[in-house]
Amino acid sequence: MDINDLHTFVEVADTGGISAAARRLGLSKSIVSRRLSRLEDELGVQLFLRTTRGAALTEAGVTFHEHAVRVGTEIETALEMVLPSGDIRGRLRISVPLSFGPTHFAPVLALLAQRHPQVRVHASYSDRFVDLIAEGFDCAIRVGHLQDSNLIARRVGAIHGTLVASPDYIKENGSPETPEEITAHQALLQGTEDWQFMNGDKIVTVHPQGRFKADNAMALAAAAVAGLGIASLPDLITYDYVASGALVPIMTRYPAPPAGAYVIRPPSLHPVRKIGILTELLIDHIERNPHLWGPVRANR
Repeated sequence: MDINDLHTFVEVADTGGISAAARRLGLSKSIVSRRLSRLEDELGVQLFLRTTRGAALTEAGVTFHEHAVRVGTEIETALEMVLPSGDIRGRLRISVPLSFGPTHFAPVLALLAQRHPQVRVHASYSDRFVDLIAEGFDCAIRVGHLQDSNLIARRVGAIHGTLVASPDYIKENGSPETPEEITAHQALLQGTEDWQFMNGDKIVTVHPQGRFKADNAMALAAAAVAGLGIASLPDLITYDYVASGALVPIMTRYPAPPAGAYVIRPPSLHPVRKIGILTELLIDHIERNPHLWGPVRANR
């Protein structure tokens, strides 16, 4: 079985069509189609249902895709193990947060591609919590407090958050002085999350309520500026708003526990070198550009 045919199959499955896969691979559609046909002939099964809208996996294709991704990853890992030190190649599919990802993390991904021309960087920007294994991602950059899982995480930087509200909201509604008072206010939420605050060495957890929710931190910041409620947001989101006076830090005697930016990946016997290089680039980028991550306290 030709590894190029296998790789092409995965690209068509991930993009949902031959044309999109051909663009990603830098190949003609005829070559992509020929590789798929050769693979189907070799397997003796139909992997795709081809339509005018694209290519959908058959039941056999869905089953084969799961194994093809794993095999492809293992082959690329094996190739990296025998390459000279510093050389990396193959695809790196990364899930990146949409909130400040394009501004704070995208330059690092571009630098990775610039330094390593044999690497194909495929970044997907979304604030949705993706399933790395089920959706075929090699790794993800995540910000916040990590939940317990079997994924392997490496912290690349500290992220601090602040409770903020607009001057108009504070004038009309006042501001909470203690965590217990938050439930009497309109909170701007990403879901049904809990908010945590430090009271000395103790962590206080509250369950805020509100009528405005969004799955994007920038949207919550805009709602806070509009006076719709209070928001708990990373400093790198609120810094410019606070500097201009559009938002005001509140309840500063009870800071949020520091969170972090992490690179996470599925467990593997042989960690992929590409992910390690990306991780080191992110650490270096954050250390060299502290001004991008909020006020000076972000370096504590």
